[in-house]
Amino acid sequence: MFMNNEVKSAARVLDILELLSRNPEPIALKDIVPALALPKSSAHALLRTLLVRGYVERDSGDRYVLSESLRRSPGWIGGPEAQLAAVARPIMEQLRDELEETVFLGVRASRGDVKVIAKAVSRAPIRYDSDDPGLRPAYCTGMGRVLLAFWDTESVEAYLARTRLRAYTPKTVTDVRKLRAILAKIRADGYAILEEEFVRGGSATAAPVQRGDGTVIAALNVGTVSSRYAAARSRIIAGVVRAAATISQRLGYRRAA
Repeated sequence: MFMNNEVKSAARVLDILELLSRNPEPIALKDIVPALALPKSSAHALLRTLLVRGYVERDSGDRYVLSESLRRSPGWIGGPEAQLAAVARPIMEQLRDELEETVFLGVRASRGDVKVIAKAVSRAPIRYDSDDPGLRPAYCTGMGRVLLAFWDTESVEAYLARTRLRAYTPKTVTDVRKLRAILAKIRADGYAILEEEFVRGGSATAAPVQRGDGTVIAALNVGTVSSRYAAARSRIIAGVVRAAATISQRLGYRRAA
């Protein structure tokens, strides 16, 4: 029991550090707790320890941020997500500059929703962006639908059974049968398109990223202001599919002839 408790605590510390590392702006405790599904008392105690040890800083608004000494140290967080983000970042930045839109990279969290691990923000004056550090629902986001589409059937059905499919906008699809059909189309097409189902005024185009054995481990997404999406749709689809394939190749994936 002692060993299990120690492992759980270590995992929570790493979850906090990784969350802060992905967000340059300070985050309040009230936002950290739901983002990581932690008890408030546990999150507060862990943050106090990290604060005392110098890993985290707290600002005048009682918000937390990773210390600058750590943020400037390359590669201090290891593991597959850090490696994936490092491989993807230059390709994401190239795609951002090509399309003049914001590019996100997301992976599947333990219960099926999406965790953003990297982004390249558009330099356009009017752009789509999100600084939300929490998990994003899989059923109504571009990255989430890609990750669901290429997940095993049993896990997808379990996700749909336990998830409350609420409408974030009037366009959000919440019918399970329609969602299953959408996921089947994504598998056939090799990409997902989503218009104003998660955020009004925002559209998404996402494609799967595969590791060497062909398993889909992430989704690359271009977030677009909906008013200019229709004119750029074909170009965005081609760009995100190509960029996702390039990342996959750099991870060792080789498509069968």
